[in-house]
Amino acid sequence: MPKLENAKILIMSTNGFEQSELEYPLEHLKAAGATVHVASLDGKPVKGWDGDNWGNSVDADLKISDVKVDDYIAMVLPGGQINPDLLRVEPDAVNLVRDFVSGDKIVAAICHAPWLLIEAGVIKDREATSYPSIRTDLENAGANWVDREIAIDNGIITSRSPKDLEAFVAKIIEEVREGEHHRDAA
Repeated sequence: MPKLENAKILIMSTNGFEQSELEYPLEHLKAAGATVHVASLDGKPVKGWDGDNWGNSVDADLKISDVKVDDYIAMVLPGGQINPDLLRVEPDAVNLVRDFVSGDKIVAAICHAPWLLIEAGVIKDREATSYPSIRTDLENAGANWVDREIAIDNGIITSRSPKDLEAFVAKIIEEVREGEHHRDAA
């Protein structure tokens, strides 16, 4: 069973991520001993959205197209409205989500980020939560939507909003400590 200290975790994002939904996991997963990389579309820094305006930039470590799934145990998808909406039309981003799920990796999506799970076709028949405004999107994709701070189904973790970040990151840490998640056939 891998220790968090030996775990490599990927955060995939582009401009417009909800500031806290990238920064909080990045900070706390690193503090727990994980190596955390940020991947963006072009490998350049990405700018967050904080409240009603643009927020801080976060440096990227690599391009999404250069990510090797086998290098990581988990992927974190921050939300906000802008970030996942831009990523879900990018084939490299959608394929990477699909590859993480089919590769038995942990995938954690918060707020609007489950849009990427929908686009990747990996959420059908799974329990999931999200920001309330995309509940119908998840249900239409075949998910069993629940209103809880965390939903986990077969290694896919979903969460509602920034107010659930502490529980979201705690669940990521717990699942990483458990190791690979061999998925049931969907």
